[in-house]
Formats: sequence, structure tokens, C-alpha cells
Amino acid sequence: MTDFTNQTEQQRYAAWQNNQVVAFAEYRATTGALMLTHTEVNQDLEGQGVGSSLIRFALDDIRNKGLHVVPMCPFVVAFIKRHRTEYLDLVATAHRGVFGL
Repeated sequence: MTDFTNQTEQQRYAAWQNNQVVAFAEYRATTGALMLTHTEVNQDLEGQGVGSSLIRFALDDIRNKGLHVVPMCPFVVAFIKRHRTEYLDLVATAHRGVFGL
């Protein structure tokens, strides 16, 4: 089972399995938005959906906080492209063209 948290002191969202961080998505806070800058998944878990589940958790949390997202990380950009109907509205209109969204 995978658990997800927002580790605000480390400025990252984290995925946990067996009390260990197995994936994380780093962010930087800006006015009204979080910039998702980098995502890493434990090599043994790549391709198993952990990264996608983590980004879904992060984007849902960002939405619940009433913020926008600036998807600097290519993994996050690709995720939003695959899930446009669910998450494109989180990307400020001014940033959509920059990231090909």
C-alpha cells in the first residue's frame, strides 16, 4: 500500500511504502501557485503507477487549497496532457502555451 503526504518543510509531496519514501515531487511556492519542479520515483517502482498516483495526489491537494500549478517538471506536464479534462484548469492560462498545454 502507498501513502501520500505533503512534506511542507521539505517542499515536496512524497509517496511512502513500508515507512520509506519511494517517490517525491518537489515544489516551490509562488503567489497563488505551486511550481512542481522535479519528480523522482524509486527505480524499482518505475512504470508501476506510483509517480502518477503521487502527481494526482499533489494536483488534488493544490486544487483543494485553491491554488494554480506551474508544471516545470516534464513528468507533471505529461501527466496533465494525459488528464486534460481533470487538471488543465489548474494551470494558469498564461502558462499553458509555455508548457505545450
